[in-house]
Amino acid sequence: METHRRSSTNSVRSHKPARPVALEDDSTKASDALPLPLYLTNAVFFTLFFSAVYFLLCRWREKIRSSTPLHVVTFSEIVAILASVASFIYLLGFFGIDFVQSLVLRPSADVWATEDDEVESEVLLRNEDARHVPCGQALDRSIRSLQPPAPIVTAEKVFDEMPVTVMTEEDEEIIRSVVSGMTPSYSLESKLGDCKRAAAIRREALQRITGKSLSGLPLDGFDYESILGQCCEMPVGYVQIPVGIAGPLLLNGREYSVPMATTEGCLVASTNRGCKAIHLSGGATSVLLRDGMTRAPVVRFGTAKRAADLKLYLEDPENFETLACVFNRSSRFARLQSIKCAIAGKNLYLRFSCFTGDAMGMNMVSKGVQNVLDFLQTDFPDMDVIGISGNFCSDKKPAAVNWIEGRGKSVVCEAIINGDVVRKVLKTSVESLVELNMLKNLTGSAMAGALGGFNAHASNIVTAVYIATGQDPAQNVESSHCITMMEAVNGGKDLHVSVTMPSIEVGTVGGGTQLASQSACLNLLGVKGASKESPGANSILLATIVAGAVLAGELSLMSALAAGQLVKSHMKYNRSSKDVSKVTS
Repeated sequence: METHRRSSTNSVRSHKPARPVALEDDSTKASDALPLPLYLTNAVFFTLFFSAVYFLLCRWREKIRSSTPLHVVTFSEIVAILASVASFIYLLGFFGIDFVQSLVLRPSADVWATEDDEVESEVLLRNEDARHVPCGQALDRSIRSLQPPAPIVTAEKVFDEMPVTVMTEEDEEIIRSVVSGMTPSYSLESKLGDCKRAAAIRREALQRITGKSLSGLPLDGFDYESILGQCCEMPVGYVQIPVGIAGPLLLNGREYSVPMATTEGCLVASTNRGCKAIHLSGGATSVLLRDGMTRAPVVRFGTAKRAADLKLYLEDPENFETLACVFNRSSRFARLQSIKCAIAGKNLYLRFSCFTGDAMGMNMVSKGVQNVLDFLQTDFPDMDVIGISGNFCSDKKPAAVNWIEGRGKSVVCEAIINGDVVRKVLKTSVESLVELNMLKNLTGSAMAGALGGFNAHASNIVTAVYIATGQDPAQNVESSHCITMMEAVNGGKDLHVSVTMPSIEVGTVGGGTQLASQSACLNLLGVKGASKESPGANSILLATIVAGAVLAGELSLMSALAAGQLVKSHMKYNRSSKDVSKVTS
């Protein structure tokens, strides 16, 4: 046993320099002045100090009024002076010295980490001894009497299973400050200079304030520096969403493995089946129809005539070059394409459309619009800019203007599915698919008053690909505008299927695309970052892949509906096989 103990000790010491460990802690603290609980000791000395000072001030005021020398003191005044001095020394020792040291001698994060690692090594060493030595009496009693101060931990965790999040005394002070409201939670990153540490402190403070546990929300394993100032504010962790792969999708002669982040069972499997049907039929073809991000400010004039004057000025072709030069100053990629105006009384809505390269482009087009508005103030000083966005854009809302005019990338994707593939892979017939598409996607959507929703579930695929590749999930609203068409061709033997999507809003630079996981998914598709050969090529390719994936998803779901397999497939792939009653009990 002694041999094993020495080898265990050496194994630990081989990783870190040896550190002398005191067997007994002889340090005396100010709080040890009375054999009372800490809060009672503090209360006694606070009361003693202020009572003595108040008594002395009253006595000195009486002496001044009666012209009695101040140096002439009574026994009670001597006791009061001694009590005030003693209590002041205690309060200074308990509060003042530690506070000053925390400001002047604040240890760095590396020092804290080193000390924590050393304490961990000692704890692990004792645990190793306890596991392998059957008789506890054989151990050295000096080691057993060692009682280092226990670190403050946010949750009870076992060293052998997963790392422990250790909070230092300084972190504990900051947590109490956040809980009390003295330190704003949003300022932790700037004050600490460590985004991971700030997230951990904010997380613990939130748990104490709400009384709710966040144990299921991961904290470790994420680069919080990467989201500072651009992706998320006041983080306390991150949500895990599984990513599945559908494909290969054969599109325009190339194969793509499409990443889909989703928690809906059967979605990836269904899209994968659609990709298989497309691949066996020779692939799909996708074409870009339009590429232009929009922003539409709203301005107001004193009269409708003045609003009409600006409308005519902006729509005059002779003025476009001047306005384009002003607009394009905002970026080396921005290129103004058109300005369309809509008037409502004395209010004017200006819909700017511009090319934005490989960026989704909302910020780029907004800066260009601001340049034009500043320029117009010279000739139209009575123009009152109400808002940089007047909802005529229209962003993250279903709108007919996007359905008709388009926004972002407008794409059409088509494929001819062989009749044998329809029967063997999709388990249905061409006639059934054509009839279902007419009655469901076209007639049914019209009956519902749908706006851009003439499809089976385009938003399912769009959202899954958007989350996986770092796009803005909220733009799924207009990006999912889609009309699905199906008809029999080649004498009714084969199926022609197409999806037309007028407003796919994607980018391969900026926003969430620079995060590690999302960047990896973009790299899988071959569209990571900006295109070096042709600006905008990567974002255009991504939009066509989205349309191709939607085509596969539409084809598979419509086939499941036509064959009556929807419920059966969801029961198989979208339900847990566990006995929920037993798990609950």
